[in-house]
Amino acid sequence: MMTNELVFRKSSYSGQSQNCVEIADLPSGAAVRDSKNPAKGHFPFPAAEWTAFLTIACTGRP
Repeated sequence: MMTNELVFRKSSYSGQSQNCVEIADLPSGAAVRDSKNPAKGHFPFPAAEWTAFLTIACTGRP
């Protein structure tokens, strides 16, 4: 999937800040990019890794 086909979004916690990451859904996970430098590309994460990250980020434990 090409970067220009992805629909990136910021967290509602980011407010109007330009210093954050953006997330896009992938068929098999998620993509993350820097909102200040979107042309530099994104990092794709498989679903299992993305789920593990969200679990730790939301609960503070694996």
